[in-house]
Amino acid sequence: MSSGMTSAPNSTAPAADFDAGRLRDAARWRLPEYLFWCVPVLAWFVFPDDLALLSQIAITALFALSLDLILGYAGIVSLGHAAFFGLGAYASGLLARAGWGDPLLGLAAAGVAAGTAGFVSSFLVLRGADLTRLMVTLGVASMLYVIANKATAITGGVDGLQGVEVQPLLGLFAFDLYGKTAYVYTVAVLFVMFWLARRIVHSPFGLSLHGIRLNAARMPALGTPLNQRLVTVYTIGAVYAGVAGALLTQTTQFVSIDVFSFSRSAELLLILVLGGTGSLYGGLLGAIVFMTTHHLLADINPQYWQFWLGWVLIAVVLFARDGLMGLLRRVAAFKPGSRT
Repeated sequence: MSSGMTSAPNSTAPAADFDAGRLRDAARWRLPEYLFWCVPVLAWFVFPDDLALLSQIAITALFALSLDLILGYAGIVSLGHAAFFGLGAYASGLLARAGWGDPLLGLAAAGVAAGTAGFVSSFLVLRGADLTRLMVTLGVASMLYVIANKATAITGGVDGLQGVEVQPLLGLFAFDLYGKTAYVYTVAVLFVMFWLARRIVHSPFGLSLHGIRLNAARMPALGTPLNQRLVTVYTIGAVYAGVAGALLTQTTQFVSIDVFSFSRSAELLLILVLGGTGSLYGGLLGAIVFMTTHHLLADINPQYWQFWLGWVLIAVVLFARDGLMGLLRRVAAFKPGSRT
């Protein structure tokens, strides 16, 4: 009797150690990741005249990362993620126009504003299934678009928020016309936010999100507080989107009402599908490919660039299952002579 009681804790210890070991192994950085983050450094030297475009790519990548956290890991679909992006953009812009133009303070204010909105709206968004969530998120973004359009005294309406003056970064580095400070700043923020997101998804919390996405009905039986997890990750995703919106405001020193538009949310979803969901790097790759292709095609054919971009997206869907990240995984796992 006593032997059975003493052996029970020992039987669970190996399983717990095994799970902790798997999480530590998954969180370990690999060589391809180090190489990936060398690309922004090389881009500084290879494309010195395109730093403004590269900054926009970094901002879009962070925005895509925010959606990947809620869609790729928790399975929460959204067609109105631009709501949090826009709130962050306006929060940072209004703060700067009021004389508080410190960039880091603007990021914090944007994150708080978007995170608060994400937390409050999450209780409404998470009540229904996928189709309901699509409609609710779209409705929230549409309401904010109308409010921003009507509140011209605060937001500037269709003319946009002007008079945004951002102070030098850390009091030393001013935002110049060549985009040097903006590029270093946006890439640094992207890396820090990515590092935090990577820690989140490779934690027990992130593991529970993976289980929720695969089978939400079974997770409560395992003791997982389902609604609490979803509210938390939805709020985190909103914070990330708000920070991305603040970066856009600070690097352009202007806020357009377009930050709340449906096209921005839909484009973001396309970027994530292009790169691949549930991998973090998928959103980054999707942003790079989408923005670069958009830029090149618009230069070649300004009128019909969307037509050719559509063909690129169709090709990815047909030949790159699970997006670009899925294609890279299959290439890495390919062995000569094997059947796939």
